[in-house]
Amino acid sequence: MISPPLLRGPRTVHLIKHPVSGAAFEVGPKEHFVISRLDGTRTFDDLVSEYAARFRRRLPEEQWTRLLGLLGTRGLLAGSPDPAPPEPPPARTGTFWKGSRRTVADAHATTGRLHRLLRPLLRPWVQLPLVAAVLVMTVAVLADPAAFLDGTWALLTRPAVLVPFAVFLWFSICLHELAHGIAARHYGGVVSDIGLRWRFPAVMMYCTVDNYLFLPGLRAKLVVAAAGAYVNLVLLLPFALWWALLDPADPSRPPLTGMLFVGIVQALSNLVPLPPLDGYRMLGHALGTANLAPETRTYLVLRRRGRDAVAAYPRRARRLYASYAVTAVALVLLAATGTCTAVVLLLLR
Repeated sequence: MISPPLLRGPRTVHLIKHPVSGAAFEVGPKEHFVISRLDGTRTFDDLVSEYAARFRRRLPEEQWTRLLGLLGTRGLLAGSPDPAPPEPPPARTGTFWKGSRRTVADAHATTGRLHRLLRPLLRPWVQLPLVAAVLVMTVAVLADPAAFLDGTWALLTRPAVLVPFAVFLWFSICLHELAHGIAARHYGGVVSDIGLRWRFPAVMMYCTVDNYLFLPGLRAKLVVAAAGAYVNLVLLLPFALWWALLDPADPSRPPLTGMLFVGIVQALSNLVPLPPLDGYRMLGHALGTANLAPETRTYLVLRRRGRDAVAAYPRRARRLYASYAVTAVALVLLAATGTCTAVVLLLLR
């Protein structure tokens, strides 16, 4: 499995993963050029000529021997023995305070059955009206800041409503994780693990998608990353319909407004492009980068030493990492300001 080109620091790399052993490594554009042409239709002389025409350099025979030998030892050439598959991870790791536990014996088969069951709902004639309904609901609820502040206060002061809604949000987050797995199966991905992860006292479900970076096309990666937040919003549609049909003077409308507001904010917050949120992964896919946040941090550290320290970075990389640094700081400040403002307004009621 070979990924598309990804910007990683000053270099452009391709990720390669063995489908049996799971071993993964990076190669540069020249190595990728060679590997992508080892398809059984070319002779060695063809490969040497194509390489020379592309890079204007003929490699000596000893370098070809070394490169092909390396690929053979990694099990990437026809005829070389496949390495042993990796050992399955333990069912449970960690302690009482922090850890995880696998709860599904065969996560890939389970998500496959769910995908077959839900496949009729994934067709465009179903999804397009749902997307439109989600957009209408979001705009309608967020259009009146005074109403959602009143609604949030009404929700927080009514435990009989708040507790069931908190339980609903927990199950919504669980379905958020399953949505990633089902979307991955829809595009041919592999789901390796489903279980529970805890950081005392919180307990959440997780769903691990393997080969995520090797899914075909940008659209598949974006859909898989956004599937969780989208499902969270779809689950709010029945509440939104109830809310729309209620008389504005109905006493049950304010807490329902608060429920919709909290649910929408919870879903949309996952689309913020900060690690480890889904929006961060979506931005990385859209920009064609690997490890965007760590590489931005490395670039900033080098940039403080002067321009010469980042001379190896191409212009696109310098602009991208600098822009993401500014954007990340702005988003953190905006989130902190918005949260503090909302808390103050609620306390001053």
